[in-house]
Amino acid sequence: MSPPLLKLGAVLSTMAIISNWMSQTLPSLVGLNTTRITTSDTLTQISPKEGWQVYSSAQDPDGRCICTVVAPEQNLCSRDAKSRQLRQLLEKVQNMSQSIEVLNLRTQRDFQYVLKMETQMKGLKAKFRQIEDDRKTLMTKHFQELKEKMDELLPLIPVLEQYKTDAKLITQFKEEIRNLSTVLTGIQEEIGAYDYEELHQRVLSLETRLRDCMKKLTCGKLMKITGPITVKISGTRFGAWMTDPLASEKNNRVWYMDSYTNNKIVREYKSIADFVSGAESRTYNLPFKWAGTNHVVYNGSLYFNKYQSNIIIKYSFDTGRVLAQRSLEYAGFHNVYPYTWGGFSDIDLMADEIGLWAVYATNQNAGNIVISQLNQDTLEVLKSWSTGYPKRSAGESFMICGTLYVTNSHLTGAKVYYSYSTKTSTYEYTDIPFHNQYFHISMLDYNARDRALYAWNNGHQVLFNVTLFHVIKTEDDT
Repeated sequence: MSPPLLKLGAVLSTMAIISNWMSQTLPSLVGLNTTRITTSDTLTQISPKEGWQVYSSAQDPDGRCICTVVAPEQNLCSRDAKSRQLRQLLEKVQNMSQSIEVLNLRTQRDFQYVLKMETQMKGLKAKFRQIEDDRKTLMTKHFQELKEKMDELLPLIPVLEQYKTDAKLITQFKEEIRNLSTVLTGIQEEIGAYDYEELHQRVLSLETRLRDCMKKLTCGKLMKITGPITVKISGTRFGAWMTDPLASEKNNRVWYMDSYTNNKIVREYKSIADFVSGAESRTYNLPFKWAGTNHVVYNGSLYFNKYQSNIIIKYSFDTGRVLAQRSLEYAGFHNVYPYTWGGFSDIDLMADEIGLWAVYATNQNAGNIVISQLNQDTLEVLKSWSTGYPKRSAGESFMICGTLYVTNSHLTGAKVYYSYSTKTSTYEYTDIPFHNQYFHISMLDYNARDRALYAWNNGHQVLFNVTLFHVIKTEDDT
């Protein structure tokens, strides 16, 4: 028991003794001359003497301790003294009663404080438990983020391996550049100290070697897609918009073709800003309706699939005439082998750093994708590659550096799922997600000049940024 409770027990015991004493001795105080006290063992005869006296003490049948006080014989002189003693006793009893009341109040207050502290301790315990759970959750989240980052970096390992072969060469270049810089600085102070012609030849030699090294840079490999950036909201759910990847830096014309069929109108804008504001510069009325949304502008001409046929048309914007047309042999058309969204998207025309391409499917390849490189002037097929990926299972596709990248869906959760390299005639399954913000992509094409993907996303004209990784060729690649 704590000290305050010990004190409270002592006071309560004292009050019990006083209460018993008052109940047993008040008869004497009112005039009794003798008192008999019965205990379990003896019976004692008591005679009062002068003054208040405690003649006997014993325990009652309940085990309580009692004291018997006998009043002295009454006389006029002693009555005032005894009354004064009685008042003093009563005052002491009252003081003790008040002290007990104060102690009781203080005890109640302390008890309430203990209850409050118990509640707070339980709350703190719950908070600590929640903090521990949150810490575990946060650690799990951070671990997952690190794992995802490592997964992103893993494909870079074989790429970085390619750099090792040219590490010494690059170090030599750096050293020669540093030496030449030192020499050129010294020439400013000592004109004529070096033979200028010899120095000039050294610079030319270094430049030649650097250019040879740059020629070893292969086309980029797709690593990441970010965005999109919404450029404009216009047209129907399906359509195409594009710029010319071979145009000069000052030529930023935009071409706009709404819908996937029953249309021949192409709208031209001088810049992206004019396109956003709707300020058309020219309108072209094509001689044929187009099919699908997979057209491409390349080197000043529009290439599109003629409606209800497998014929490819080359149309010149400068002359307003058809420059060439050719049937794409065995290619399915008119929703025989479209992308998953349909829309007569059987034949997909596209361009990249290497040239002009057609992506389609044939019965001979069991409906799987065929890639053909085209002559941009005559539309003749230069070479074809047959893949094992079903055309009707593809959401959309695009070419970068001779590699076809295929998305797994035109709806939500889209990602680049499959790629086929025309250089090595090999394929691989990839996992490059991108944000299909408006839930229905009906056109997705790469522009090599802008290093961006142009998309028509449910009536929104958007751009995706791409991250490419360039690899240095080794001697084994030549």
